[in-house]
Amino acid sequence: MAFFTKDGTPSLGGSENLQPLSKERVKAGLDREEWNYGVDEDGDIGGGWEAASYYFFVTGNNEELFCIRGAWRGILPGTEFGRALELCNSWNSQKLWPKTYARLDDEGMVRVHTEHNVDFEQGLTDGQLSQQLLCAINTANAFYESLNEAYPEVWEKYNPENAPSV
Repeated sequence: MAFFTKDGTPSLGGSENLQPLSKERVKAGLDREEWNYGVDEDGDIGGGWEAASYYFFVTGNNEELFCIRGAWRGILPGTEFGRALELCNSWNSQKLWPKTYARLDDEGMVRVHTEHNVDFEQGLTDGQLSQQLLCAINTANAFYESLNEAYPEVWEKYNPENAPSV
C-alpha cells in the first residue's frame, strides 16, 4: 500500500488510525513491552536498565515531540573526556541512532548520554510507538555495552549487579 495518495497528501491507511502522542500512550507502550518505569513528581517518565537510565519526554508546543534520553551508569574522570568524545563520534558516524554525546558535569566528571528524537505532529499508531521505544532502548543499550567494553573497570564499579545488598 502506498503511503502517499496521487495528489501527494499523506494517507492514514491501515487498520489503525494515527492518534496524538501523549504521556499516557508512552506509559501504555512501556506496559506493552512489560518494562518497569516510574513517574516522578514532575510527571516525567523514567526507567532503569542494566547499563543506563532512561527518560521518556513528550514535549513541543502541541506535545508532538518524543524524546528518549539515556544516561550511562558509568562515570568517567575528566581526563577521559577526549576518549569519550571519540567513542561517541565514532558511533555517530557509523550508526543512524541514537545520537550519543559526552559532557562534563559540575564536578568535572564525564557523563555519557544517548538521545532519540521523533516528531509525531501527525500522530502515530501504537505499533509506531512500540517501534520507537524498542529502537531507542535497544540501540542505546548496544552503545552503552560498547562503553562497558571500552571501560571494563568503570563498568565493574557501576554495574548494578555488583552493588552491595541492603
